[in-house]
Amino acid sequence: MSSTSAYELALEKFRASLAVAQSREVTKRIIEDREIVYSRYQPVFELEKLPNLSEETFRSFLYFENNRHWGGLYRHASKLTVDMNLLRSTLSILVDDSRPLAKRYYEAVSGLRGLGKAVATAILHVNSPNEFGIWNNTSAVALKALNIWPQFKSGSHFGNKYEEINKLLLRLATDLEIDLWTLDALMWIVAPKNGAEPFSEEEIVFASQDQKFGLERHLHDFLFDNWDHTSLGKEWQLHTEAGDDDAGYEYPTDIGRIDLLAHHRTKPEWLIVELKRGQSSDETVGQVSRYMGWVRKNLAKKNEIVRGLIISQTADPSIYYSIEGLGVDTISVQTYELEFHLKPVRFNS
Repeated sequence: MSSTSAYELALEKFRASLAVAQSREVTKRIIEDREIVYSRYQPVFELEKLPNLSEETFRSFLYFENNRHWGGLYRHASKLTVDMNLLRSTLSILVDDSRPLAKRYYEAVSGLRGLGKAVATAILHVNSPNEFGIWNNTSAVALKALNIWPQFKSGSHFGNKYEEINKLLLRLATDLEIDLWTLDALMWIVAPKNGAEPFSEEEIVFASQDQKFGLERHLHDFLFDNWDHTSLGKEWQLHTEAGDDDAGYEYPTDIGRIDLLAHHRTKPEWLIVELKRGQSSDETVGQVSRYMGWVRKNLAKKNEIVRGLIISQTADPSIYYSIEGLGVDTISVQTYELEFHLKPVRFNS
């Protein structure tokens, strides 16, 4: 862990974020809804109840309108429920508190495709709210940006890593005198986006309330879920890490989250994919450039090339000059088109 001064500074930022969260209706409601979620799903994930877990009940937990806290878990539903017997036995391993945390976490997550850190720790938390915190990309970004991300021992597997992360989350909750659910809600405010800017209230989008046709948000998920069937997927494969097949989706760094991170299937090259979401061309290009620098320093080997790709609905001249002004040839731009067809329905008379 980082120095005591960094930890004390992190506590100050969390305390400030708590005041912000309590002043925002959207985050205030997240915090207040925890007892509703616990009362509904704690019985579901009790060890003795798991042999009777139904697909419908498990799927319901993955949707925000039911878990009231995590918006992206539903994307794993099909992978996780393809074999319900395997899911039940795996979750039985995960929540078995008679076994060491690192070992059962490692065994469960490595044994079931789709059970990455976000889903696994959400289940652990709901099962035992006072014992287990949440490890997902948002919390990872926040802790790294605050310079309190744990320093793992060489050779640590992802079970050991979660154990260390959880110790940190427990310490933070104790020192802040809040519960782990509230601490996780604060991660949205603390975590940087587009450099050092905090998340705005408008970016905490709830599936049950979102009536807009958010092209960029849906495109982000579509690209990830259908990567191998896109033109990009022919040359590039999304980044994965041990225990986290989805690591390339919103990859956490201490300067924000990379929309999609990939590497070339045959060449020593990395690709950073960012969707232009309303910010200016200068901001978008600068963001991609910063992420490229971060990947060069933290992930890429000495001989590996790091490229950037901006995906936008339109390619205005300003984005070209923003790239040209940097004097780089490793950032490119692609646009997307949306096709929408209505077909008449003919009924038999």
